Amino acid sequence: MKKFKWYLSVWFISIWFTLSILIIPFIIGVILLIFRIIEEKKLQRYWEESGFNEIVDVKEEKEKIQKETLKHKESIEKEISKLQEEAKKATKDMEKQVNNFEVTIEELQAEKQQKQEEIIVIDDELLYQSFGFYDPKYELENSEQYKEKLDEIRDKQKEMVKNKTATDHLDEWILEGSKQKGKVMNNNNIKLTLRSFNNECDAAISNVKFNNINAMEKRVKKAFDQLNKTNKNNRIEIKTEYLSLKIDELYLAFEYAQKKEEEKEEQRQIREQMREEKKVQQEIEKQRKKLEKDEEHHKQALEKYQDQLENASDEMKKDLEDKIKEVMERMEELNKEKESVDFREQNARAGYVYIISNIGSFGENIYKIGMTRRLEPNERVKELGDASVPFTYDIHGMIFSNDAPTLENTLHHEFNDKRMNLVNLRKEFFKVSLKEIEETVKAKHNKVVEFTKLAEAEDWRKSEQIRKKSEDKTEEVIA
Repeated sequence: MKKFKWYLSVWFISIWFTLSILIIPFIIGVILLIFRIIEEKKLQRYWEESGFNEIVDVKEEKEKIQKETLKHKESIEKEISKLQEEAKKATKDMEKQVNNFEVTIEELQAEKQQKQEEIIVIDDELLYQSFGFYDPKYELENSEQYKEKLDEIRDKQKEMVKNKTATDHLDEWILEGSKQKGKVMNNNNIKLTLRSFNNECDAAISNVKFNNINAMEKRVKKAFDQLNKTNKNNRIEIKTEYLSLKIDELYLAFEYAQKKEEEKEEQRQIREQMREEKKVQQEIEKQRKKLEKDEEHHKQALEKYQDQLENASDEMKKDLEDKIKEVMERMEELNKEKESVDFREQNARAGYVYIISNIGSFGENIYKIGMTRRLEPNERVKELGDASVPFTYDIHGMIFSNDAPTLENTLHHEFNDKRMNLVNLRKEFFKVSLKEIEETVKAKHNKVVEFTKLAEAEDWRKSEQIRKKSEDKTEEVIA
């Protein structure tokens, strides 16, 4: 590449102009400058002829492009930086929103948990899915003892309220500069608090059942906590001793109601037994009158035939003697029947143990094993098949025993684990096969007993046929 001579260099010429205070150096500087200009023109022509000017243009273009590229890059970097800042800001906003959502979710979950704890389930359909047997807290003998205990608990509550020991409270309130007004205000707040709590407890007690007793206890405790929380600023707090008395009242009231119901059931059973006994006595009296009437007719007939026999011919005597014999045989049968009736009247344990079924009402292999002292036991079975069940009972066995209650209890004990109702043992239904019953009766009873294996169940079978025909017609119409 062609260069300037050293004496035409800018720095050399500058030296001569620096010494311009002297005339000669100035002139030399001017001459050298002229030579440099001439040399530059020559160099310019040389670059043009050699193509160096294009390289310079390209270089300049390249520098220009690089500058523009750098400028564009800076612009892009600024834009990217701006976007990154915005993204960071958006991310922070989103994180903040997510955190807010998480806090909200936690708050909602906490609120949900609180609400679930506060919910008092009343719906029987929900409760029946998870209830168990109730274990009594007070095993008193009768309802009167429960009532006395309940009165005692309630008297303790009244005493606490009267002595102002049902709550912890502050007595030093001043209202409008007056202690008296403050005292009146505080007493009113205490009364309002206890009244609210008592009302909630009364509502729980009135609605308590065997399947919601725990829920009602929870309801009472919830009211206790809420009222204490509400009255925190009033410095009024219901005592746990008062709460305990309310819980005791809840369980006592429930068990009292249960015991009364049990006693009602016992009284109902006693009344049923009394009605049954009355019907037995009526049947015995009716049967005795009938036998006495028949006996009287046969006595009159016997006297008549005996009178006729005294004056009868030989031919008539044979016929009259046969009639007299027949009447006396019948009178002996009547005497035996009278003895049987007297025995049944005197022996309260004589009666019939019956085995009956009701397929239409309860299904197959469900049998009722009961006892009756009726002279006509079938009448008792007819009464059992009244309006309380959709179909009448079928009799599979009717066993007479001089000690019917013992035979009945023996069968009940034998099939105790096959009872349908394991709570109320007065319900005498058992899920057992007739063959098992027959084998047990033969083993426990010393007399021959005949069993009817097939249940007639006439009404049920006819109903099923009618139902099936109706369904078949419906299917034909749809098809």
